[in-house]
Amino acid sequence: MYTALVSSALFPMHERLKRHATVAVRRKMEESQWWHPEQLVAMQLDRLRALLIEAQSHVPYYRAVFRELGFDPSAVRSVADLRSLPFLTKALIRDNTEALKHAHAGALARFNTGGSSGEPLIFFIGNERVSHDVAAKWRATRWWGVDIGDPEIVVWGSPIELNAQDRIRQWRDRLLRTELLPAFEMSEAKLDSFLTRIRQRRPRMLFGYPSALSLIARHAERRGVRMDDLGIRVAFVTSERAYDDQRADISRVFNCRVANGYGGRDAGFIAHECPEGGMHITAEDIIVELVDRDGQPVPAGTAGEIVVTHLATKDFPFVRYRTGDIAVLDDRTCPCGRGLPLLSEIQGRTTDFVVAADGTVMHGLSLIYVLRDLPGVSSFKIVQESLEHTRVLVVRGADFAPAREQEIVSGFQRRLGDSVRISVEFVDRIPPEASGKYRYVVSKLSLPLAGGQAHA
Repeated sequence: MYTALVSSALFPMHERLKRHATVAVRRKMEESQWWHPEQLVAMQLDRLRALLIEAQSHVPYYRAVFRELGFDPSAVRSVADLRSLPFLTKALIRDNTEALKHAHAGALARFNTGGSSGEPLIFFIGNERVSHDVAAKWRATRWWGVDIGDPEIVVWGSPIELNAQDRIRQWRDRLLRTELLPAFEMSEAKLDSFLTRIRQRRPRMLFGYPSALSLIARHAERRGVRMDDLGIRVAFVTSERAYDDQRADISRVFNCRVANGYGGRDAGFIAHECPEGGMHITAEDIIVELVDRDGQPVPAGTAGEIVVTHLATKDFPFVRYRTGDIAVLDDRTCPCGRGLPLLSEIQGRTTDFVVAADGTVMHGLSLIYVLRDLPGVSSFKIVQESLEHTRVLVVRGADFAPAREQEIVSGFQRRLGDSVRISVEFVDRIPPEASGKYRYVVSKLSLPLAGGQAHA
């Protein structure tokens, strides 16, 4: 009953006070998710044309771009017409931040990305964008039989959330029954306290980085603390690639299903997994293109970089925004019956891939597999400095044998090339990124992606 009160009254009132149209947007989305794909494309086209007309009239940056190209947004007849426009990049946003603001935008909220790609970005969003992103997340939450107001544990590391825990927000979180556990520090003592809080809270759902939730799960097993009797229904994981072993750890220890979510502060709430396993794109708000390294479209079933046009961003338009993430489009229909298009794979950022000495592009999993099951390896991080040199940071457990170091070197050289220098560095801990995320693989090389499938 309390969940129903929060979902139907308290949270809608909260959103109205913030001048967000979240409830109305979510209700429309819960209807449109069952539409035929052709209806969704028609909706996208109408909203795209309106967005581009607004941009031409009121956004200095796009007024200049359209004038230079001779582009007429009122003449757009297909979503594919987007391809005649240039990509929007982080560098362009940095150089044109003020010119990207709508001349009559209301109050704009300043946001920034965590910078895990090495390129932190400052940008602005308006109430329309916030309403649509919150509504998309809310809809996806309800797919799993949970709702706003159900007890929730959030394991997160973003300074935006952690620095904003003022008294008002704390009261709001108490009313919504959500509790934030900081993912910046994952010491033994902190992990013990997390287990205690989760058992006390008995959440209906978990939300957080897959690396952090799986770390808590493994710690519970080491401590012999049961977490499978709490009634947790689902763990929502996001903001990092969710590896199969992480999903298995979370599902086994917490006795719940795992739902992957994909998006970002800049690109929006792009896709979410349904209980049937389909990774559904939020097509009502977001047009997704996949392109090769030359910016040309790639067909379904082929890996490419995700390019996003967010249709609820007239106040600060994101049109053909290059995310730096690699994924594969799926042209099948999900058994759940929703008409929303699908991503079959989200392979990670371009920096999650490595390049062998002969130029072969491989996902970082190819190196992770070398380390993941080695006895005595507690945690690790792989940094590809160049084609000639890769560093491997390793936290050793008590049963790490000296011979393991050579196994790591040999395993990496089998994949990257015998001439590649592999430096194994033993450290006390692997620190998270500034955002609180943990990244297993970081490549400092420019990925020569040509639209082909990366090797694993």
